[in-house]
This record gives sequence, structure tokens and C-alpha cells, in this order.
Amino acid sequence: MKTIKGPALFLAQFAGDTAPFNNWNDITKWAADCGYLGVQLPSWDGRLIDLAKAASSKDYCDKLAGIAKENGVEITDLTTHLQGQLVAVHPAYDKGFDGFAPAKVHNNPKARQEWAVEQVKLALSASKHFGTSQLASFSGALAWPYIYPWPQRPDGLIDEAFEELARRWLPILDHAEECGVDVCYEIHPGEDLHDGITFEMFLERVNNHPRCNMLYDPSHFVLQCLDYIDHIDIYKDRIKMLHIKDAEFNPTGRQGVYGGYQSWVDRAGRFRSLGDGQVDFSAIFSKMAANDFDGWAVVEWECCLKHPEAGAREGAQFVRDHIIEVTERAFDDFADGGTDRAANRAMLGLD
Repeated sequence: MKTIKGPALFLAQFAGDTAPFNNWNDITKWAADCGYLGVQLPSWDGRLIDLAKAASSKDYCDKLAGIAKENGVEITDLTTHLQGQLVAVHPAYDKGFDGFAPAKVHNNPKARQEWAVEQVKLALSASKHFGTSQLASFSGALAWPYIYPWPQRPDGLIDEAFEELARRWLPILDHAEECGVDVCYEIHPGEDLHDGITFEMFLERVNNHPRCNMLYDPSHFVLQCLDYIDHIDIYKDRIKMLHIKDAEFNPTGRQGVYGGYQSWVDRAGRFRSLGDGQVDFSAIFSKMAANDFDGWAVVEWECCLKHPEAGAREGAQFVRDHIIEVTERAFDDFADGGTDRAANRAMLGLD
């Protein structure tokens, strides 16, 4: 068995225009001060990284990693959630998702998609330079507007969507193979890959590509009423990244999974800071240890109530308290009788 690394912090929810969140040096110092050993780097945030430069220059990546190390943290992985989302966008979401891309490709879905694909490839190349072996991403979605089958979905609609999604991602996954980096899709509502079944549908269409893997985040399964513990055992060979985020689901006579178009505070399903929700993290960390997961436990702070900096500081200690330092021997080794094959046969009455 292997001990999970951590705690680490996903920086996307903290990067901003004011100190200490507006530059790489200060935000990594702040993360270390909160108690983190690692940081997960959002590749789209120009305040923290020049992605094109990182993809072309190992020296630049070494410099960023060196600054982080001097401040007490290491870079765990890069992420491409926003760019991955734009690899596949249903036209209903064109206006909403244009904001994820530069102005030069707004109102031009084809150019935006080409930009997104290139961005994910750049992040894979940068990951190779950083020496990290995973990249987090969203899959994007073509079929999401048809998640509920009313009006009745025509035959072949979902197959067509997933075949196209696979066609768009296969060249990226092949580039990932060249870089020696796994693409870890965060299984997430709003993406065509939003549960285990949809991941399997995609995996089949990319020919079980070895670089097609998962980022596991239990909070998204609580809100779907999916068995997030069983999920770990089913997909243990594909789960290569881990987000530690809490959530709660409290349905009423007025609303359930869909939330009634309410704000996060007023929804039945809500994201919460670590320890304030319903996720059984003791069971999750036990499963991960038993399954030899040796990646990072990365805190992703999202809470509808608590201040982010309070959540970050509490989250670091929460993860420390839950990481299981795995044993190197069985608890009953003291009673080992030191038997051999001959003794075993004798005990079975075979001699």
C-alpha cells in the first residue's frame, strides 16, 4: 500500500487581482503558510503562469517550480478545466462559455474550439516540462441539453454526441501519450462525462486509451445521489487524481436534485467547506489507501457559506488528519509462527 501525498490546494478559487493572490511568488507563500505542501496550478490564469512559455521552455518551468519550492510547496499538477470545457460546446452555451476564451475567438465557435484544443496540448507539454504525470480537465459537452429525456431523444442522438466528443479528444489523448501525461477528466455535471456510465461510454469510443483517466471528486456525486464509495472500487484503475471537497444534499418537499433554479445557498444540494458537509472522508481515504492511490489529496475550496481563506486554512489540517500513513507490516506479525510449506501441509493433514 501507499500513503497519499498532501495536503495540496487548487489555486483556481483563490487567484485574484489583490495581494497575495495576484502573483506566483506570493500565492505560493500564502499556501505554504496555510499548511499546504503542494499547489495545483490552473493553466489558464496568466497571473500565475504563461502557458505558451511553459510549453516551450523547461527552464521557465524549472523557475516556477523553484520559486514554489523556496516558498515551501511543490507543483502537483496543471489543470485545464476552462479550456477542456471549450473542446466541445453545445450552441445553447456559446454565449456563456465565450468568456472562457480570449476576445479574438468570441462569436466564432470553430476558432474557439481550435484555441481550446491547442491550449490543452500546450498544458500537456508544460506538464512534461514540470515533470508532473497528470493533467486535470473537463470533457466539454454536446449532449448536456438533452440530459433529461423530454422531449423524447431521437435514436442515435447520444451516440452521435459521444462519437464526436471522442473524435475531438483522441488527438489530444495521443499527444498526452507522447508527453507521458494522463488526462484526468473531472466527472462533473455540465460535462458529458458526469458519472461512471458516461465515462465508460466515452472510454469505449476512445478505444480504452491508456491516457483517458479520472479526477475523483465526491462532492459531485453527493449532489447526484450516486454511491461515491462504490465508485472508487469500480474505477480504481482509472482514478489518477483526487479533489477533496465537501457537499450536502438535503431534499425537501419543494426541491430535490435539480434545485429549482435557486442560488447555491438555497439549493437542496450545496458545496460546503471540509467537515461541514456529508461526505464520508474517512471511508474515502481508507479506500484510496487500500487501492494504492499515491497521488495528491488536493483541496478544492467551494462553499456557499464560509469565507475562502478560512476554508483553506481549515482544509489543510482536515486533510492532514485524514491521510492514512499506511503500514508496512500486518498487525498480527508478532504471532507469526514462521511456518514453511512442509509445516503447512502437515497442518492440513496432507503428509
